[in-house]
Amino acid sequence: MEIRRTSRSRPYLWAVTLLMLLGLWLGSVLAKGATNQTWQQQHQQHYQSQSNESQLLPEEPALMEVAPPMVSSPHETHLTRTSMIFGLTKVANESRVNHKCHAQLRQVQRGILAKQPWAMKVLDASGTKPSGFVYGQNYWLGSREACRGVQRPVEITLSKNFDRVMHYGIITQQAPFDMDYRVIYLRHSSPWQVEIKLMSEQIIHIGLCLPSACNSEEVKGLAQDYVAADMFPENEIYDIRPEVVYMKDLQLKDVFFERASFRLLVACVLATGALMLCAQQLTAAKKLTPSSDEPDPGLAPAESELWRGLHSLLQLEKLQKFIPCWDVPGNWAKIFAVRENSPSEIPLMNGLRSVCAIWIMVFHVVWFMYFTVHNKTVLISYAEQAFFQYVSSAPLLVDVFFTISGFLQTYNFLRNSQQLEAVRQNGFGQNLKLFGKLLFHRYLRLGPLYLVVMATVDLVYAYIGDVSVYHINERFDEMCSQHWWRNLLFIQNLFDHRDMCANWSWSLACEMQFFILANAFLFLYVRYPKVVKAMVVSTLVATIAWSYGIGLSIKFQLSFDSAFATGTEIYTSPFVRVLPYILGAVTAWLLLEKSLQLELSELRERQCWHLALVVFFACIYSTVKRDLGPLMAITLFVMGRLFFSLSVCWMVAGSCQGRGVWWSRLLEAKGFQHVSRLSYAIYLLNPLVIALFYSLTNASTHADPFMLCVVTCGFAVIVYLASILFSLAFELPFSNLSSLLNRRSKQKSA
Repeated sequence: MEIRRTSRSRPYLWAVTLLMLLGLWLGSVLAKGATNQTWQQQHQQHYQSQSNESQLLPEEPALMEVAPPMVSSPHETHLTRTSMIFGLTKVANESRVNHKCHAQLRQVQRGILAKQPWAMKVLDASGTKPSGFVYGQNYWLGSREACRGVQRPVEITLSKNFDRVMHYGIITQQAPFDMDYRVIYLRHSSPWQVEIKLMSEQIIHIGLCLPSACNSEEVKGLAQDYVAADMFPENEIYDIRPEVVYMKDLQLKDVFFERASFRLLVACVLATGALMLCAQQLTAAKKLTPSSDEPDPGLAPAESELWRGLHSLLQLEKLQKFIPCWDVPGNWAKIFAVRENSPSEIPLMNGLRSVCAIWIMVFHVVWFMYFTVHNKTVLISYAEQAFFQYVSSAPLLVDVFFTISGFLQTYNFLRNSQQLEAVRQNGFGQNLKLFGKLLFHRYLRLGPLYLVVMATVDLVYAYIGDVSVYHINERFDEMCSQHWWRNLLFIQNLFDHRDMCANWSWSLACEMQFFILANAFLFLYVRYPKVVKAMVVSTLVATIAWSYGIGLSIKFQLSFDSAFATGTEIYTSPFVRVLPYILGAVTAWLLLEKSLQLELSELRERQCWHLALVVFFACIYSTVKRDLGPLMAITLFVMGRLFFSLSVCWMVAGSCQGRGVWWSRLLEAKGFQHVSRLSYAIYLLNPLVIALFYSLTNASTHADPFMLCVVTCGFAVIVYLASILFSLAFELPFSNLSSLLNRRSKQKSA
């Protein structure tokens, strides 16, 4: 009987054993968690008590007057000479800064020496010298985000199941007073850094996490004392000889919203929006069948009042004729329209414009990267390598646009038999009026988008000048405020390139000047063809002679520093850049006036096409060797542009006659029609977009070819989207208006 009872009790024994094991395991887990939590609480209580003690200081005047004794530290001398933020706390005195600022700087000093977490974050967030100074590392920015972390706890969740050696106060503890991030700029004169002579590479940027009670002028004075006291250790090692230039608080100034460009842009956006709304209402009104018996359905009271007001305004017949120019669906369809190429068109131009616009954008990605990159010497060395010549020589592609413009201007003028007859029959006054009309329509098509972008440039550069951590060397906001009238008249390229507003617009000024010159020659050609032929030949010879004369006089070289220094005399000068425009115009004249037809076999013609492509790329890669003397350099520059333009002329003329090879057919693809319509907006906007995004970064960039490819793709998408928006609002409506005025003028004359 006892044996049976024992066997029946075995399941209970197993259950008791299982519960005991489970209890032991649960107890060990809870004990470990309690130990971990107790350890964390000890750290938090310790640093919280330090924080509470430090927070009493700014609130108790007595404690501010009688500061607690300074904590001694064996690292104090090292910190003074290696950390500018700590050095500023050492040189601070009440004769240089306000009382509150002085007390808080002293508290930062004590906190660093006592290794309080919030003070250690201040030290860590402020900049010190990184490696790479010899190759251009002048961005000692520290961490803007870490300085924000001094003000508020970092939003991060960490598991309590793991032991950590860190002080939890670096996450939770806050400064006992307000702190903000600022940047001070020093000019150095060190012989131990490669000096490339491209603007502002000798400006050292030092980020500082400072008490908000200290204003920038006070901190600038402290920095001058710090530098004058020879506490800058790099001065001894690298002979930096620093000079304090200025300081930024990275806050947008109130005067930003008082700028004329801000008011102009707001007015343009509102006016454009109103015109688009009116165009939409007019389109909707035309689709509706008027009926006096039925009420207007489908509109809320407020909406119906708005639409009725617009409808009554649009009853004016004159407005009805012009408002459709701002029709958004219609303009959207025009931008994205793709159709078969007609025989009267030159389809290869679409491909050339599209490819060259994107190609120049790639160059601008590298160019504007230079001002934020911390290995400038390496970036320049990449640009001189043979593989990257397609990027560094991309400015040559501007000649493609000049060649196309010269060709089209002459080609369209000489094909317009009605206009030619009018010029022959008109007197001087009538021809002057016709000349003015052509110039007006050119300005109407190019001007609005250009002026809006110019105002945007002024506003954007005023913004990044206030909030960017970088020293902005090209202050276009100042240049645009002073010299806006030059851009308005398209003459900015006649002045120093350093004083231009939106200096990449120099080629647009050249285009307008060449347009005026070409029209003057064409008007004269109708009556005095021999005289104009002699004038064109003389102009062609003169521009080559001028280029040689200027190049030899200024000792022109192909190096980047020399090219930048001689930008006014060579790169942006209309007297030098007119060469491809003349060649394009002469090509169009030969096709129309001389009916130039080259009788070539199919094989020889293919060879000529491929030769044109070889010459095109040979000119691009001709500058792979840049250490040439002035005579060889200017010869390569002039002859390279001459043959480069001739290769483009062959492509355009061949496409005009319906000829081509496989690669020219690719450039004639219908898909390029869309990008070609946006090429003007892409050309104007891409430097602005690239400069804006680079300037808003908080850390310097590294010149790396692979990452540069990724960045370029990102910029291409952003510029493309921005170009659609700006073209839709400020380019196509005025192009439509120009076409409408031309049609009305022809109807009246008929």
